[in-house]
Amino acid sequence: MVNTHRKLILNIYCSAIILPQICICSQFTSSSNDQYNENPGVFPVATNGEQFPWRELRLPTKVIPLHYDLFVHPNLTSLDFVASEKIEVFVQDTTQFIILHSHGLEIMNATLQSEEDLRYKKSGEKLTVLSYPAHQQIALLVPEKLMADLRYSVAIDFQAKLADGFKGFYKSTYRTLGGETRTIAVTDFEPTHARMAFPCFDEPLFKANFSIKIRRESRHIALSNMPKVRTIEHEGGLLEDHFETTVKMSTYLVAYIVCDFASVSGTASSGVKVSIYASPDKWSQTHYALEASLKLLDFYENYFNIHYPLPKLDLVAIPDFESGAMENWGLVTYRETSLLFDPKTSSTSDKLWVTKVIAHELAHQWFGNLVTMEWWNDIWLNEGFATYMELISVNVTYPELQFDNIFLNNCFEVIKSDSLNSSRPVSKQAETPTQIQEMFDAISYEKGACLLNMLKDFLSEEKFKKGIIHYLKKFSYRNAKNDDLWSSLSNSCLESDFTSGGFCYSDSKTTSNTLAFLEENVEVKDIMTTWTLQKGIPLVVVEQEGRLLKLRQERFLNGVFRDDPEWGALQERYLWHIPVTYSTSSSNAIHRYLLTSKTDTLYLPEKTSWVKLNVDSNGYYIVHYEAHGWDQLIAVLNQNHTLLRPKDRIGLIHDAFQLVSAGRLTLDKALDLTHYLQHETSIPALLQGLDYLESFYHTMDRRNISDITENLKRYLLQYFKPVIDMQSWSDEGSVWDRRLRSSLLKLACYLNYAPCIRKATELFSQWMESSGKLNIPTDVLKIVYSVGAQTTEGWNYLLEQYGLSLSGAEKNKILYALSTSKHQEKLIKLIDLGMEGKVIKTQDLASLLYVIARNPKGQQLAWNFVKENWTHLLERFELSSFPMRKIISGTTSHFSSKDELQEVKLFFESLQTQGSYLEIFQIVLETISKNIKWLEKNLPTLRNWLLISI
Repeated sequence: MVNTHRKLILNIYCSAIILPQICICSQFTSSSNDQYNENPGVFPVATNGEQFPWRELRLPTKVIPLHYDLFVHPNLTSLDFVASEKIEVFVQDTTQFIILHSHGLEIMNATLQSEEDLRYKKSGEKLTVLSYPAHQQIALLVPEKLMADLRYSVAIDFQAKLADGFKGFYKSTYRTLGGETRTIAVTDFEPTHARMAFPCFDEPLFKANFSIKIRRESRHIALSNMPKVRTIEHEGGLLEDHFETTVKMSTYLVAYIVCDFASVSGTASSGVKVSIYASPDKWSQTHYALEASLKLLDFYENYFNIHYPLPKLDLVAIPDFESGAMENWGLVTYRETSLLFDPKTSSTSDKLWVTKVIAHELAHQWFGNLVTMEWWNDIWLNEGFATYMELISVNVTYPELQFDNIFLNNCFEVIKSDSLNSSRPVSKQAETPTQIQEMFDAISYEKGACLLNMLKDFLSEEKFKKGIIHYLKKFSYRNAKNDDLWSSLSNSCLESDFTSGGFCYSDSKTTSNTLAFLEENVEVKDIMTTWTLQKGIPLVVVEQEGRLLKLRQERFLNGVFRDDPEWGALQERYLWHIPVTYSTSSSNAIHRYLLTSKTDTLYLPEKTSWVKLNVDSNGYYIVHYEAHGWDQLIAVLNQNHTLLRPKDRIGLIHDAFQLVSAGRLTLDKALDLTHYLQHETSIPALLQGLDYLESFYHTMDRRNISDITENLKRYLLQYFKPVIDMQSWSDEGSVWDRRLRSSLLKLACYLNYAPCIRKATELFSQWMESSGKLNIPTDVLKIVYSVGAQTTEGWNYLLEQYGLSLSGAEKNKILYALSTSKHQEKLIKLIDLGMEGKVIKTQDLASLLYVIARNPKGQQLAWNFVKENWTHLLERFELSSFPMRKIISGTTSHFSSKDELQEVKLFFESLQTQGSYLEIFQIVLETISKNIKWLEKNLPTLRNWLLISI
């Protein structure tokens, strides 16, 4: 039997004030005096002209929430909601006011009751409410001081419109098969948007319990974090659902939905009910998500040895959703393409994406929900861990998906931006909502995950797992910071290890008994702060002289060369503790060494003809082989590439082309390395090399450098013709067989390879003749649609089918195909439809602009649109939101001329004068400068190499 609330037995050791049923931990600190009384002259002015009693962005900690009793009644006809709440608070220090977050809410009434008032059922005292919108805060002024160590109840009545965008409590619509448009109401609060739905202490440290009631029409259902306990009937046919009280959690994890969705359910091994919800017409696409969720939930409960603490887990496909998914505790929300799987139109890549996103969000139920970062500067503790756990969980639950190489490619992707000077540290101060929103980027997600994977490889999988379990158990229902994780990984005592009043006495240092390759004790914190508190990525330069291995570390800078005047200054004060691994020609053994200085020399135990650093590419660093090092490794690849591990071959290809961008390796040397690919037996390695060659082609095509474009096309079709011709137009083979098929045939048709065009045209014609009923193999569907979209008849038919399709996966493929048209008027029509938001949903506008900008006929079109419609875009997306950042980078970062750089720079400067600034501006400008520099340095080399090679 499973208890309704399967809460963990906690060992919380904190200075606490004990009251009946509560423990207030010392994570909250507060000053002894009211800030307002210290210097009232410097405080902001509220909207009514009175002085607002608080001047900081962060809330004071004199008053902390214990419990919210929240009632919400959305009206899906008038598109607004009325609501009320009672917040039970605990006063840590005497104060004359309570500061809450509130954004866009109309406060109707606010009252306060003391414990005595509640005991004797006295009515509350009316509170004066002041508003300071610049900080999204309200102040509740109390008639008499709130006394320390007492509890009070704050009641607030409020109302608002359902939001138009994708944050707070917002409306979403979908069309039925019959053409009817239906509206639902859904929440999305992370990071700072719970305040748009109810006044609250909207910071992650202010954890509380929530009791939620939702009033609705009978044709709808209501969902929230916890199971429904009862439904009460009201006049007019309205129903009111009451949900169980939640576990202690942060406001950004609160969620509720009013909709008319259908579901499919199953039960995990531990008794947790898992349900997948979608609009009724898409119910048939929910079954794979249920299968994956059940398997992944079982995996996480066993891996962490911690029960999922809620009795149910709902996963809901939302028609309008800004990001991929959101991990609300017990009610996880997803973009439809991240949860639904249609066997007829979803490819193997689509299946991989759905599995990966489900794995990510379920990992958050522990990393983020159970243990939450203290503040947003450490959001990587949530997102980095969830991304890392994708690798661990999917490898076990779906080994056939071969996720290792996908994860490795994600690390390579983040290196591109992290090697720019405009990058940022993993852990970085963020105070404003804009700064906080910008923390949700590849540095927090992918770099965080790659660093954790490197640390796991360094400590050993067993010790790393033990450490993170200790971390989760120690900080359950609490908040943690960077140092807490490092402490847990150094000192992984579990509850059974605690002695003498609850303190663990094991050594805080990892010793050489655990890590045999270390000669001295090492502190995990000492290592990892060099990776999380400074930006960038190291370059390890290695030179072999007989049995001596000389190592040197530098900061790796993409687009900055050693002879550039700024290079020296950009190297100053950068030093990493690098877990170096290497293998040699003489042994299959993996040798390990911690490089903590700028230079060092290792002594090889035996003679060897070559050395390969960063075994399996587990380390987050680039390697450059000086002297004859690269020549030796290229010779190995040409003679017998299997002497090197598959991931080592991938790593060599990646590092070689990255070094070209840094001016450390010539382009012809990197291209020579790819010659062996005609014999490559590892598909991921083959695709890694192909990806660089294809990117060069697209760059030349966009710049209209016709001679190189034509020669690259000839080279690619000549060099890869045997493997292209081997591909079948089917869905047969392993995951990587299928990914290779999709990549090669897509490239072949893009290069107008006649057999590819012929077959795709034939399939598209058959599909049109069948009125869209013919099932084309999913792995080639995008290719067939893209070829079909090149005729006016085909393009128009695809647009018609786009509006009719119920499959998000198919819609994505059609939209990509439509964006490849060479007719600008068609591309303009797509953008107009995206802005209108009916046929093409607003949520897909950023991706649409991105793919149009990759079309040589659309690159300037997309950029001009962004410049001319900036204000209209901000009406649809927040400035710092992921879609806006994607629009900015997606329409500019491929530019590679000085004129384009100047144009983009002037536009960004005009935005800054209006008060708009994002970190992405500097990243884009540096990326364009890097592109210019790459072409200036490498264009002649590429031209000559192709002339020789073909």
